[in-house]
Amino acid sequence: MSEEHGHEHPQGTTSTDSGGERRRMWDERYAASAHVWSAEPNAEVERIFGDWEPGRALDLGAGEGRHAVWLAAKRWRVTAVDFSAVGLAKGEKEAAARGLRVDWVVADVRSWQPPAHTAYDLVLVAYLHLPEDVLTRATAWLAPGGAIVVVGHALRNLTEGVGGPQDPALLQTVEGLREVASELEVERCEEIVRHTDAGDAIDVVLVARRPRS
Repeated sequence: MSEEHGHEHPQGTTSTDSGGERRRMWDERYAASAHVWSAEPNAEVERIFGDWEPGRALDLGAGEGRHAVWLAAKRWRVTAVDFSAVGLAKGEKEAAARGLRVDWVVADVRSWQPPAHTAYDLVLVAYLHLPEDVLTRATAWLAPGGAIVVVGHALRNLTEGVGGPQDPALLQTVEGLREVASELEVERCEEIVRHTDAGDAIDVVLVARRPRS
């Protein structure tokens, strides 16, 4: 299974969820199978910046670490943050087997902050669906010229697509992402259709960059 088939990200939650209960649930789910999500990067993520010049990257809500490992293989210096120690341990094992280095951080992205004076050339947020606005905070962590890349389930997917979270509060819109990127240079902000075995899903994509000056 993977996000591409419409499942919410491990840190997807609702305002009434207990963080501890969600963490235990995902730890158990990750422990129960070799891969909950695909071992390969999301196809749209790969298309967006597969050939970007590597730098310092942050993978927020990294899950089993597939994007963190993929980025590290492309010579990015990666920090991967997720609240599931079990999920990150699987990513760490994969990275070690491939001789790759990733900074694995077990923490809740809703409260985590990067070390002081740390800025990123890339912040990746792939299928992370939370009621809290983590994205706006993340834009402040970009270095000059750095980009935030968001790929997630669109609100319209709830009525016109398949899979994904069923709580509208967790879904994203083009308008909402443009607001998140209001102080950045927006390169892409649009809906895309993703074909799955169960039918077409509707995603949203944001690529926005902090001005260099």
